[in-house]
Amino acid sequence: MTRMARRLRGERGASAVEFAFVVPLLLVLVLGIVEFGHAFQVQGTLSAAAREGVRAMALRNDPADARAVVRTAAASLHPGITDGQIDIEVVGGTAETCPTTGAGDTAVRLTITYPKPYLTGFFGAEIELTGTGVMRCNG
Repeated sequence: MTRMARRLRGERGASAVEFAFVVPLLLVLVLGIVEFGHAFQVQGTLSAAAREGVRAMALRNDPADARAVVRTAAASLHPGITDGQIDIEVVGGTAETCPTTGAGDTAVRLTITYPKPYLTGFFGAEIELTGTGVMRCNG
């Protein structure tokens, strides 16, 4: 047997050891990318739902209708949005609803708090994401 063949034969197990070190790191990296991508998609859905809900509240001045608009806009989320996760606040006014005439500096802020469960459970149980929309009363 030549000297080169003996050397290569002695290093056959080294590649298996290197593979065993690298695979767990690659799996964690892939799982992290998947979880981050899902959280990014959910965050976009929450922001869009908050924007739609605050628009409904600012124009129609009906909190129940605004909550229904939010639930419809975020229908793709599982588990879905409940009324307890939607906070509607009138900023700059004295009442809890928008004034019917002359909004002035009065605005509505709608915040959705959503406990997003992780897909894999590898990084924990859930992470809390929020979406916020602000609009001046009466459009």
